[in-house]
Amino acid sequence: MKQSFVYILKCSDNSYYTGVTSNLSKRLIEHRTGKHKDSYTFNRRPIDLVFYAEFTDINLAIQTEKQIKKWSRVKKEALINGEFEKLPNLAKKSFNR
Repeated sequence: MKQSFVYILKCSDNSYYTGVTSNLSKRLIEHRTGKHKDSYTFNRRPIDLVFYAEFTDINLAIQTEKQIKKWSRVKKEALINGEFEKLPNLAKKSFNR
């Protein structure tokens, strides 16, 4: 089975970029060298790989990437830090009451 990866990069402006790829090392080189001038990370280099997960089902990888992209910064950082027990309780957004 072909492997797929969901990954999170920390950019030089401290923002996070989440992506999916079938070749993580190649994709990291593309981000680091600025291969795609219109990409989110192009003007936010240098970047650091801070998280990745391996999948055997590309559809599940794509679904996971889309899910993580909707998460708050705090929830992404809990994932990055391996604080999995915190994930269910971290809301996507905070609401003023």
